[in-house]
Amino acid sequence: MPLVLFVVAIAVFTADQLVKNWVVATLPEGVTVPVLGDVLRWHFVRNPGAAFSLATGQTWIFTILAAAVVIVILWQIRRLRSLPWALFLGLLLGGVLGNLTDRLTREPGFPEGHVIDFISTPWMWLGFNEAIYNIADIGIVSGMILFIVITLLGLPIDGRSRAQARADEAAAEEAKLAAKAAESASAPETDASSTDSASDDSEGRGNATP
Repeated sequence: MPLVLFVVAIAVFTADQLVKNWVVATLPEGVTVPVLGDVLRWHFVRNPGAAFSLATGQTWIFTILAAAVVIVILWQIRRLRSLPWALFLGLLLGGVLGNLTDRLTREPGFPEGHVIDFISTPWMWLGFNEAIYNIADIGIVSGMILFIVITLLGLPIDGRSRAQARADEAAAEEAKLAAKAAESASAPETDASSTDSASDDSEGRGNATP
């Protein structure tokens, strides 16, 4: 499953960076270019904030958070045995790396580079302020939607079935209860042994007295 994660992450990251390079080289900044009328438009902006042009002016914070997310994902690989989890983590990793690369390499420079956003779909926002986004953002959001589904289905990251995970949890709980019961049962025996030993010592001292 780690292979699936890396394939998905590389696909998202590569598509994101290649298209962003095309945007920077081709599209005029700040100008809307209709593609499918108002359904899909290109609108090149440099975003100093988070995904979907949110929280502008806090680039360095998101650089740190993105790096932390990458570390956590790589740490989870050792437990990864589930295809849905591999897809989720791959989408998230590819998206985070795509925007993190912008923050590390693009103007105005490390670690506050501006993310390249260019996809405009005004119909999606239902009258609210429109947000411009990119392929990395799509990967992140798609991954989080998949994560919600995984959570609702209760799928473990190690690939076990839901029933198997519950059975293992029940077995572990029973083992704990059995260990506690055994510990409680051995306590009176230990106390009784100590009492008998004390009695024997007392009798021995009594017999030794002239």
